[in-house]
Amino acid sequence: MNSQPIGFMDSGVGGLTVAKAVIKKLPNESIVYFGDEARLPYGEKSQAQIQTYATQVARFLLKREIKLLVVACNTASAQALPLLARELPIPVIGVIDPGSKLAINTTLNHRVGVIATNGTVNSHAYERELKRLDPKTTVFSLGCPRFIPMVEDGEYHRPEDQKIVDVDVKPMLAHGIDTLIMGCTHYPIMRKLIQNAVGPRIRLVDPGIAVCEQVVDGLKHADLMAPNDHQATYRFYTTGAVAKFVTIAEDWLQMKIDACHVDLSELE
Repeated sequence: MNSQPIGFMDSGVGGLTVAKAVIKKLPNESIVYFGDEARLPYGEKSQAQIQTYATQVARFLLKREIKLLVVACNTASAQALPLLARELPIPVIGVIDPGSKLAINTTLNHRVGVIATNGTVNSHAYERELKRLDPKTTVFSLGCPRFIPMVEDGEYHRPEDQKIVDVDVKPMLAHGIDTLIMGCTHYPIMRKLIQNAVGPRIRLVDPGIAVCEQVVDGLKHADLMAPNDHQATYRFYTTGAVAKFVTIAEDWLQMKIDACHVDLSELE
């Protein structure tokens, strides 16, 4: 038994989709969430930059005595997960492996689409993992870089937001896919818009849901589950504007939260 918190890191608010799933699945577990909004989007940065940012955030979270780290960012999972897994003294879980497994278990025609940041698409991380799990699967990837700023600005409720999503996702519809991975943790926040754009026959895969199972397995394997009577606490940090972060976090998590600002100089 261990009542220390689970750490979550993302380039912004997107990782809240993963944190929300874990909070629902494991209500006794405390969490510490870090959104590096001052340096987003990670998807347009070099691998060296992403590895530096991810290492800095991980060290910050380790000082908050986390017992397990969830890299709740597809780009950071693609570019920095092996480095973090080697260097950190705690279990580290990314989103690409569990998301790929869920997609393989979902598709019926072995044609899977991936929408993600350009960084994740260019890494070919999903394609490699999906092909490893099932060589018969054909993978189609599409960069949708406009979606992250939309989510970060809270622009995912209006008719004009739907029009943008329709245009950006349209190229994917020509490939005959039956399953679409939302390969950025920001994207499930606009799930309704994406589902409207692709239609009801294409099933959306949210890697955050699949991450929960790996978190549970990781905690059980290392005997790190919190006691059943533990009162969970939730702490949130952002390098961006606190008020903006809180507005979107409360809308998505459906709970009142407090967040603290972290100056980038504190990460160096």
